[in-house]
Amino acid sequence: MTTQNVKIAYLYEDLMNTYGDSGDIKILSYIFKQRGFTTTVDTISIDDQFNAFDYDFVFFGGGQDFEQSVVAVDLQRHKKTLSEYIEADKPMLGICGGYQLLGEYYLTSAGEKIQGLNILPFHTVFKADSRMIGDTKYETKWGTVEAFENHSGRTYFDDKDKLSFFGKMVEGYGNNPDEGHEGMMYKSTIGSYSHGPLLKNMNIANALADKILENKKVQA
Repeated sequence: MTTQNVKIAYLYEDLMNTYGDSGDIKILSYIFKQRGFTTTVDTISIDDQFNAFDYDFVFFGGGQDFEQSVVAVDLQRHKKTLSEYIEADKPMLGICGGYQLLGEYYLTSAGEKIQGLNILPFHTVFKADSRMIGDTKYETKWGTVEAFENHSGRTYFDDKDKLSFFGKMVEGYGNNPDEGHEGMMYKSTIGSYSHGPLLKNMNIANALADKILENKKVQA
C-alpha cells in the first residue's frame, strides 16, 4: 500500500521564523506520521515561484519588522494564488507577521503604510511604545489555548461580518488591548499572534490536521 504524502508550503521560513514558529510544522509532521502519512515541506522565499494549489497546507510565520517589510514587497507576486486558495476554503495558518500581511496594510510607528496582500478586511497599526508581550490564554471553538505573544502591532477588523475571531482572551492582549479577542478566522484560514509555537496546544494541532486531511480527501 502506498503511503500518502501531505505537502506543506512554508512561506519565507528563512526570514519569518520568530519564537519557534517552525515548531508548528514539526508538530504537524509528527501528527501526520502518527496517522500514517509522510510530509513534504517546501520553503518558498524571495523570487521563488509558488502555486498554492500545489499544496495541502500553507504556513506563514512571524518575523522582525525589517524582514517583514522585505517580505511584504516580494509577497505581492503571490496575491492571486493565495487569494484564490483562501477563497477555495483551503487550510492556511498565519502567525504574527504572516497574519498581518494577509490584511490591507500595517502602519508603522513612523507613519509609513506597508501594503499587505489586502485579501482579508483588517489592518494593523504599530505602537512601538506599548509592546504587547507575555504569556497568553484564550478560548477557541476547539478549547483552551496557552501561548506567548510579542508584538507592537494592533490588529483591527474592517468587516466583522466577514471575519470571525479565533479566540476570546482570558490572559494577555491578542489582536489589540481594547477588544479582548485573539486572531482571525475566515473559511479555513487562521491568523494568530500566538508563538511558542501555537500548535504545542494539541487540541488546535489535531483540529488543524483534521482540516488538512479532510481537504486532501476532497481533492483526491
